Amino acid sequence: MEETLIEEGETNKDIEVAPALLAVHPTQKSVAVAVGSDLRVFDFQGVSAVSLVDDTSGPFHKDSIRAIRYSADGYLFVSAGDDKVVKIWSTESWCCICTVPSEKRVSAVALSNDSLYVCFADKFGVVWVVDLDGFDGNQMLVNKKAAPLLAHYCSIITSLEFSPDGRFVISADRDFKIRVTVFPKKPLDGAHEIQSFCLGHTEFVSCLDFVFTSDYPQGFLVSGSGDSTVRLWDISSGSLLDTCEVGAKAELLESNGKEEECNLAVTDLCTFRDGTLIAVATQSLQGIVLLSCDLSTRTLSITRLVSIMGEAFIPTSLGMSSSAGLLWMVTGVSNLHGFDNPPLARVRIISGFEKSSPGDPTILEDNEILGGDRLLEKLQGSVSVEGKVFLAAAEAVKTAMSNLLVKKQYSTEKREFRKRARNDRKIKQ
Repeated sequence: MEETLIEEGETNKDIEVAPALLAVHPTQKSVAVAVGSDLRVFDFQGVSAVSLVDDTSGPFHKDSIRAIRYSADGYLFVSAGDDKVVKIWSTESWCCICTVPSEKRVSAVALSNDSLYVCFADKFGVVWVVDLDGFDGNQMLVNKKAAPLLAHYCSIITSLEFSPDGRFVISADRDFKIRVTVFPKKPLDGAHEIQSFCLGHTEFVSCLDFVFTSDYPQGFLVSGSGDSTVRLWDISSGSLLDTCEVGAKAELLESNGKEEECNLAVTDLCTFRDGTLIAVATQSLQGIVLLSCDLSTRTLSITRLVSIMGEAFIPTSLGMSSSAGLLWMVTGVSNLHGFDNPPLARVRIISGFEKSSPGDPTILEDNEILGGDRLLEKLQGSVSVEGKVFLAAAEAVKTAMSNLLVKKQYSTEKREFRKRARNDRKIKQ
């Protein structure tokens, strides 16, 4: 019998967990939560839960969803993950109009600003593109296949974004790199022109977004990382403009000024469309950090910590619409070893970010949320869960992120053994 070696710190796929994800329609017509293989959508126009329809290839997703995204115009929605399929949905009917197979598990998705192309990245480091030419309304798109667009060298791609002007596609990976690539006029032929690399993070890059205003329509890139920092970049040159030590300062604020050593990875960030604020979620922090972005001086600074009191809530994903001053947050996990619960999710909302709103941002109570119990029952599920379970879920997500994205160091002997024991080589006939 051939020996099987499991290195310390690695996890078995059977117990791998995936964080709950959240996406908000650009004009807040709907909100979606993905946890495990469940995709849950609530429609604000009808104030009702959405029933998804998928006649393309089997019943919805069969494994954990790792990426969800609305298009800029809100007419399309994309979901993808560990089952190696990318599903494209019409938000008018919530029918799946196309299912595209992937060679590897999908780690990130993005849609071009004109909604003509869907890009997705896999855990082998390749970014693929799907042409949506021919889509007009709710009709099905058949026989759509993905073409390779670009690739990172055997590194898990963690985040994809299009620049505000649509000229560039930005990809980040676990090897600390951010690549800025010119999005070509014929994407199916590949993207061969690299504009710049944004280098400076010392751990995996976990998330990307853009800040922009009418004075700076080209925008500036912001990135979060496992090194506990949020960084501001000029993508045209790849220049690092500013670095904010979010993890350490957030922990210092939460501990009332007591110095404590910490290294909390940034798990997600969300920019406000006026270009002045950035909401940041970090591991172990029950709440969010608000950063102020001054584009005239190209600087970032922490303005406040918004804590969620009296509840074990560590956000795993953030979302915001361009039309409402509400910041949406979700915490949860696909499966939790040792707890007999279905996929867990908890949704909270922070209001008070409009310039016309007096006072500080406030966390809405459940009965103050539009949609109320119907929304929460759909997005969270009807199961009541104790706070300690969500703390355990947050710790499980933290461990899973570390196992997946923190690069492991092996001795020469172990590295050679792992090469010999690889199980992903295709047997040639």
